[in-house]
Amino acid sequence: MAQRKSTEASRRDLVAGGLAIAIAPALGAAPAMATLEEMNDELKKVIGKAVLNKGRVKVSLPELTENGNSTSLAISVDSPMTAADHVRAIHIFSEKNPVPYIARLGIGPKAGKAQVATSIRVSDSQTITIVAEMSDGTFWSGQGATEVTTPACIDDSDRPK
Repeated sequence: MAQRKSTEASRRDLVAGGLAIAIAPALGAAPAMATLEEMNDELKKVIGKAVLNKGRVKVSLPELTENGNSTSLAISVDSPMTAADHVRAIHIFSEKNPVPYIARLGIGPKAGKAQVATSIRVSDSQTITIVAEMSDGTFWSGQGATEVTTPACIDDSDRPK
């Protein structure tokens, strides 16, 4: 029987290596949560050098979220929604999710009302910041906070590297 060289891999070595690669993501550390600074960096990418005004945006989040996988979020913006004065977009930011810029919701005067309702995933108890981009180029903000008992966002596959 020929003796195997120490640099050659056996079938057993290959199977063990393949299993290690397959289960490594499950054993890895939890994804890094964004910081307030990272959220503010993302916010600056949206508003540029414009001033972020407080007000005109109402945010409704439950005070207590039992499961962070689906947290209801309702947003309304004080706007007449006319062709001359309307909301162009609503931006949703999270201070603790792996990806701090959650969504951009396009809206316009044909919507009639500047109101949206959706569900978001939240990784931990936190404050959600909403920014309304107006047709006159101004930006208005509002915030809502929720306490999470069972966090979500444990998959960081969408997080930019």
